[in-house]
Amino acid sequence: MHKDIRLHGMMGEQIEYFVMVAGNDAYQRYFFNIVQEDDRLRIFSPGNEMIISPEGVSYQGNGGNFCEYMFGVDQPTSDLSKPEIINRLVMYGARPDEDGTVRFSDRTSGSETYDVMFFEGNAVCNYFFFVHSNLLSHTLKNQQEELVKRLGKTIKRTTSVDDERDETLVSELYPLLNDETARLFMVKLVNRHHREYRDLFRSFYYKNKKIADEDFARLVAVAANHTIDHYQQERIRIDAMYRSPANKRIVDEYRNILLSCNAKGEISNLDNARLTRLKTLSVRNKIPGALFHTLDEMLKKGRNLRSSQEHDYIAATREILEGIFFREIEIESRIDRVDMLKLIQAKKKAMEHRDHTFDQLLLDAGKECDEKIRDGADPVLLDGFSYVLTYLDRFDTVSNLISQLAFMENVRINEEMLRGLLEHKAAFDNLHEDCFHELFIRELLTNAYLGSFGRRKVKALMGGLAVIEAQRLTIEDLHRQLIEIDQEERIAIVLLEHVRDRIRNFYSKFTTQADQEALRREVVEELKTKKRIAADIPDHLFHETIFTINKEAMYLHLLLPQIIAERNVGLREDFLENSGLDRFYVEELEREYYEKNGLNMEELYQIRKGLS
Repeated sequence: MHKDIRLHGMMGEQIEYFVMVAGNDAYQRYFFNIVQEDDRLRIFSPGNEMIISPEGVSYQGNGGNFCEYMFGVDQPTSDLSKPEIINRLVMYGARPDEDGTVRFSDRTSGSETYDVMFFEGNAVCNYFFFVHSNLLSHTLKNQQEELVKRLGKTIKRTTSVDDERDETLVSELYPLLNDETARLFMVKLVNRHHREYRDLFRSFYYKNKKIADEDFARLVAVAANHTIDHYQQERIRIDAMYRSPANKRIVDEYRNILLSCNAKGEISNLDNARLTRLKTLSVRNKIPGALFHTLDEMLKKGRNLRSSQEHDYIAATREILEGIFFREIEIESRIDRVDMLKLIQAKKKAMEHRDHTFDQLLLDAGKECDEKIRDGADPVLLDGFSYVLTYLDRFDTVSNLISQLAFMENVRINEEMLRGLLEHKAAFDNLHEDCFHELFIRELLTNAYLGSFGRRKVKALMGGLAVIEAQRLTIEDLHRQLIEIDQEERIAIVLLEHVRDRIRNFYSKFTTQADQEALRREVVEELKTKKRIAADIPDHLFHETIFTINKEAMYLHLLLPQIIAERNVGLREDFLENSGLDRFYVEELEREYYEKNGLNMEELYQIRKGLS
């Protein structure tokens, strides 16, 4: 049974170190010394050395460093395509060939500053290691290759790195050396400032998947106090958001589908439908779009995922940009309203089809504009391209805002956003009469996943903007209307959760008026005590909640078992269309039912696919 010795300390105020030495004779060996005048810690064994100083670390001998991959960092394709690989491993003196083969050399010494270490590795925690064993080869390059073969697979897959379970990590790695006289040296370095920022962000985000203004102010204060640069803040936040369990399930599925598409070299109609569905779910679940954008950028790099025949909207985009910017010199600085509307519609279709060709054409057009102006073309050409970019930015802004309002719960729009929307609406309607409604609202109102409160908010927004344009309503009035709907939605969500819990635990029957009144009094009292509501619950909201729970029970106990047994897609669709329940809500009930009863989720996907 091996023994281990641990050394813990600080290097300055920011870097915390943990040194672990494991071996059967670990207690009988010196393995470190401290140079007081230089404030340095030296860890050593025959042929190996690591020095921790206030500026960074230096090393020589065998070994390397490892850490957990942060979401969105560049990963080798071989690692990215294997979900079980979760950790980054870098061996000293290792270099990849052009064909991807790793070559080792005897030149293993080096150094890293803390800035580089926590930038290229994990922002919070990184490990270094080396090994003393008489069974290893004499040359360093052979030692490195042998260590990779013995330890590499476990290091890249163990969850102990993420959890910082050092004792477990040592117990996983040491036996793999197959040498009773061996000693494993492992050093963990933690950036305490980054960890404080990460833990604070997690505590805020995991509560309700959003950061309140006062919480964001605390994050800004911590970052400023510790001088954490904006890039590190962003990668820490994105990584923390990804690791929220609900987010991770959806994002991982999105990644797996994209990996499958890369293997095939194309995105099929079914793949595209699934990707689009996951994006819709991500909006509903408040999953940041940055997570999906990061995956798109990582997985499309160097690959051309498209069908063999170019879509009409891409052909139209190419024609407008090439014709006006590149060939039609007499009008190269002008894009009229018809052209602009075609480009916006093309962008919309490209987003729906997950086609990046549109963006690439736009980048090419911008580059060509710069080159033409550099070569003496009229600078007004750039004004025409800026006109395009301005409208496309308007499209992105409005599309994101309308989607959030329609599909996300507890989303509030302030008066400044409403003024911006009014300006955007005027700009789009200037392209074509009722253009704003055609681009953003018409299809949205036919979306099967648009819930009742989302529909109310969208209709209130559009009706309010129209009346404001007619100068019969103010921005403040519309803002109050949307706030009232938002407050009612908040109460409805809380009410459904608490009434269902009360019925499940205390009220086996709640059909009589007396039972319902008693239930209502208890729920109101509980919610007021917990300060979830301030006033009484409107009658219609309580009755709608009872009605929803009745429909939920009927679906789970009567209809869903029949739908599963008969694979009756029509019965499910009939219920969804006539019950008034949101599809997201029903699909969550179905998922819970399948998990509770140990059923095959793939069968549920097949039933749902029958509706697409």
